[in-house]
Amino acid sequence: MYKEYLNVILTDNVQSNVVSFRDIFNDLKISVKTQVKESYEELEDYLGKDGNIIPDILFLNFDCLNKHRLELVNQWRWHPRMDNMTIAVFAEALSDSEIEDLYVNGVNIYIKKPADYNDLKKVISEVVMINWQYYTSGLNKSNFIMKV
Repeated sequence: MYKEYLNVILTDNVQSNVVSFRDIFNDLKISVKTQVKESYEELEDYLGKDGNIIPDILFLNFDCLNKHRLELVNQWRWHPRMDNMTIAVFAEALSDSEIEDLYVNGVNIYIKKPADYNDLKKVISEVVMINWQYYTSGLNKSNFIMKV
């Protein structure tokens, strides 16, 4: 399947994160169309509407989640419209049990957010590039789990 670009939604209410992610997406060799949702509620409303485009990659700031919302992430994972969406959660640092909860609830990727912009750029670029390869090569994404 040929794609011209990846659809990405970033859910984060920290403006410096939003600026950093957008700069990184703009610097990629792949075209990325980005939407920003400042709250989990805004994201939930968007994903709940049938006519809206489901992103190829959903980046979530862990601070926007809680236990109840992790259950909803799990429901998204198994929803027929969203089963191809890659869900990536980023945070400064999480415990092993928190990371396990993410994976159990359908998160594909946990990103330990580096403090340095260049390190963040490398990690986010890697996540996007690997996803791009899956979309353009027809590989099975159901086995795609990553911790960076």
